[in-house]
Amino acid sequence: MKLEVRVPQLSDSIASGTLLPWRKQVGETVARDETLVDLETDKVILEIPAPASGTLVELRQPEGAVVRADEVVAVIETGEGAVPDAPASRPAERAAVAQPAAPATPSAAAPAPRPAVALPVSDVPVVPPGENRREPMSRLRQRVAERLVAAQHTAAMLTTFNEVNMQPVNELRQRFKAEFEAKHGVKLGYMSFFVRAVCQALEAFPIVNAAIDGSDIVWHGDADIGIAISSPRGLVVPILRRAQTLTSAGIEAAIADFARRAREARLTLEELAGGSFSITNGGVFGSLLSTPILNPPQSAILGMHTIQERPVAENGQVVIRPMMYLALTYDHRLIDGRDAVQFLVAVKAALEAPEALLVGD
Repeated sequence: MKLEVRVPQLSDSIASGTLLPWRKQVGETVARDETLVDLETDKVILEIPAPASGTLVELRQPEGAVVRADEVVAVIETGEGAVPDAPASRPAERAAVAQPAAPATPSAAAPAPRPAVALPVSDVPVVPPGENRREPMSRLRQRVAERLVAAQHTAAMLTTFNEVNMQPVNELRQRFKAEFEAKHGVKLGYMSFFVRAVCQALEAFPIVNAAIDGSDIVWHGDADIGIAISSPRGLVVPILRRAQTLTSAGIEAAIADFARRAREARLTLEELAGGSFSITNGGVFGSLLSTPILNPPQSAILGMHTIQERPVAENGQVVIRPMMYLALTYDHRLIDGRDAVQFLVAVKAALEAPEALLVGD
């Protein structure tokens, strides 16, 4: 009996995906739930598994085809002595193959989407002098580009700056890092201090945690913090749900897990959806100062930067301190300058007296 392999149901925000290289070829045997091909969407990579054990007898769509939910991409023969059909040809420009889909087989249910185990990553192209190379943008890169342009056109973005003396945080980390790691099994990094400082400031200035929806203001009761993470496919922003309830150890563990699974393309759609505020850290790449762009529909984003020793005045004396510039980009349609500036001052104050940020750990 022939069973059709169909694209799993996608989320409301994802209309289609691109097939990555097939893991199985026509004529090969497959086991039930074995991954046949990965589907790249503009948010995550999903696996399309085999609905039953048998022989792969037809590829309806080649690598690079753009497919939609419930579309047939392959056929499996579950009986003995199956004869493979001719595979679909692979176009030179990775375009979708326009072939009619066979009627759905009642017994072949669409498999549920699952995150892919491994991320196929192409090597960085080496272009010889005097030549050019053209390749299609990934769906994630296309989506990021669309969202950045949309943010520029739909929001009245304004950025306010401040700087924070990181010496108190550095001293606290040095004092407790060994004990913290031994107790919780994770390192005490900078992000937990910033997340908890942001949560405190959002509680004091809830308008920064709000969003515009048409002519309405949506107020969020939880601080769902998006953490911008660089992955081989591009920038992803998984969400720390109810971050205001997390301990420093919980924050550090969650971010480390996000980073690991982002590299492996194992983040789920649910982990990338929503969020009420974002934090991005250009400092890990050496950025001294930048103006981050909003992550719609959120109304504000905090930019962290590299820590640099600079002369500052303290009590009438010039001293050298590890300083970091902070940047808060906000939607001026919703957030007044006074609230944005005071929010950033509140973050700075919490980081310069960080003992309270470790309460509960």
